[in-house]
Amino acid sequence: MGTTARTMSEGQFEKLRRIIYDRSGIHFPDTKKYVLESRLSRRLEELDFETFDQYLMFLTVGPYREDEFQEMFNRITINETSFFRNEPQLEYFERQVLPELLDARRHVRKLRIWSAACSTGEEPYTLAIQVHRSLGVRLADWKVEILGTDISEKVLMAAQAGRYASYAVRTMNSLVLQRYFNQSNGFYELDPTIRDMVRFEILNLKDTVAARRFGTFDVIFCRNVLIYFDQPMRNQCAKMFHQQLAPDGTLFIGHSETLRNCETPFSQVAAPQAFAYVKAAKEARNVA
Repeated sequence: MGTTARTMSEGQFEKLRRIIYDRSGIHFPDTKKYVLESRLSRRLEELDFETFDQYLMFLTVGPYREDEFQEMFNRITINETSFFRNEPQLEYFERQVLPELLDARRHVRKLRIWSAACSTGEEPYTLAIQVHRSLGVRLADWKVEILGTDISEKVLMAAQAGRYASYAVRTMNSLVLQRYFNQSNGFYELDPTIRDMVRFEILNLKDTVAARRFGTFDVIFCRNVLIYFDQPMRNQCAKMFHQQLAPDGTLFIGHSETLRNCETPFSQVAAPQAFAYVKAAKEARNVA
């Protein structure tokens, strides 16, 4: 038997997108009603619900509402990522930002990096590889903390496993792939040395109080996330990142994102394809 798509009314769409926004800060504009309708119709079928009203009730007052929000979130978001994604930006991090930070921290020998909305872990593990090859034998003398956070428990479980299909490593240099991965049964398993450099925590970026408990970071990556937020939520995130970024730290965002309209005092780095920001009080770095 074929499946029958459930239809979402304007009122149901309004209620659902309000729930999503209140919980996560993600904004679905009027033009994206079809996205929620198409991605959740199958879920209604699985739950044997005929209408979105039934689903809204289940999502808001049902005994499994917390679990269902996670399930829904996994279905309505796209976790498109890969290792060494946007390589020019990562090159700027490794060749410009990282050497400066390692020199500035040479006495305390401590480095903290936050990968916000890290999905299945490719980004924080990429950063770990870059730190590993930058420090080399000195790594044993350093305390390197790389934190990956996401709102979805499901993607973080996949991240912790450190096991990836070929699609995730498709753009990696073959020598890097050979050095840091072991191939087994068609999958690529990350070297335990790199896997152990990263820890993962559930975090909703809307929860600034929970975020503050993670402390201050030398580098923050939050790429391809702000595009899902409206301006008030972008302002909130920018303020949070500004508070938790070290005075000489760097914030990296996605290539289609900007902090131009945010109220927080960030200065964009004058480097092509870096998409990096520093606190306005610090003179922006230029390309070496």
